[in-house]
Order: sequence, then structure tokens, then C-alpha cells
Amino acid sequence: MSTGPAFKRLPRAVRQQQMLDSAVRIFSRRGYHGASMDEIAEVAGISKPMVYAYLGTKEELFVACLHREGTRMVQAIAGAAAPDLPADERLWRGLRAFLGFVGAHRDGWAVLYRQARAEQPFARELTVMRARLVEVVAGMLDHALRAEGREVADTELEVVAYALVGASESLADWLADHPEADPEKTATQMMNVAWLGAGQLLHGLSWRPPVA
Repeated sequence: MSTGPAFKRLPRAVRQQQMLDSAVRIFSRRGYHGASMDEIAEVAGISKPMVYAYLGTKEELFVACLHREGTRMVQAIAGAAAPDLPADERLWRGLRAFLGFVGAHRDGWAVLYRQARAEQPFARELTVMRARLVEVVAGMLDHALRAEGREVADTELEVVAYALVGASESLADWLADHPEADPEKTATQMMNVAWLGAGQLLHGLSWRPPVA
């Protein structure tokens, strides 16, 4: 009679998400090097060979976690801001969706932002994800500018988008360490800082250094 563990049969897609959930949890707490496939399998309630069969090596598993969490985050942001909304509301909804994601998926954020950027070749995955975020934000700004009858060079839009994404990432990292903080209130606070600059950009205003 077999004395090994008995595993409940689940659809492949469900089982795979279960493995990713467990892997994200362990990677966020142990780091890439500190995490073990044995612990990930144990937390998922499956055998280690099954993890390898579904998601490959530890490195491939980590990349799969990055892809899933990054895709979820970008989709949340892109889906939050309908194109027919005023520019300020689109940006606020995007910030609220982003910080709401971080507040609800602190383990996922830790893997995306803290673990990935410290490890090669995973830092490249983070760079690709950030570029997608910048593209989404730049698209929001461009749409708002065109609605105001203005056009701005792509480079200028990219600079502003990178600045907004960078500031939002730093605030999100703070939020991840403060579970008592309200993501929506934090998004509003960020909006008060960001929109003062972006709003002036929409109206063609810009700061100039003093003439020497």
C-alpha cells in the first residue's frame, strides 16, 4: 500500500495558479536564493516533481511569477481608466488601481519590485514591465493632450511618464510596508503631487530656469 501523499486532482490551469500563488509567497519572504522548490511544493500541497513538470526550473518558476504579477498589475491599471473620462480622473483611477493592486498583493509587489531588480537576469524582466507601465501612462497623457488640442513630442511625454511611474513605484514600496495605509487615500495624495505638474503640462505651462 502506498504511503506517499495523496494529491487532489485539479484542472491544470487551476493547479498551475496554485503553484504560482505559493511560489510568489515564498519568493517574497525568502528571496530568490533563499527559496527552495521543496518549500514551494509543500506550501502548494503538491509534489516537487509536479512543480518541475508544470513550470520548469526554479529560475523559470521565478520568471513565471514575474510575468503573472506584472501582467495583472498592468491590466488593472489599463482597465481602470476609460478613454472618455477627463484627464485628471483617468490618471487618478490609474494610480488608484496601481496602489490598490500593491495593497492587495504585497507579496506580488515584493517579488516584482524588490526581488527581481536585485537579481540578474530578472532585472531585465522588471525593465520590460516598467516600459509597459510607462507606455500606458504616456498613452493616457497623450490622449489628454490631444483632447486639449495640443501635441507634445514623444520624448517629452516619455520623460513625464517615467517620472510619474518612478514616483509611484517609490510610493507603492512605502505602501507595501504600511498595511495600515489606505491605498485609495494614498493614491489621492500622490495625485495632488502629480497632477499639479501634469495639469500645467496639459495647459502648455512649464517651469524655466532663471536667466543667469
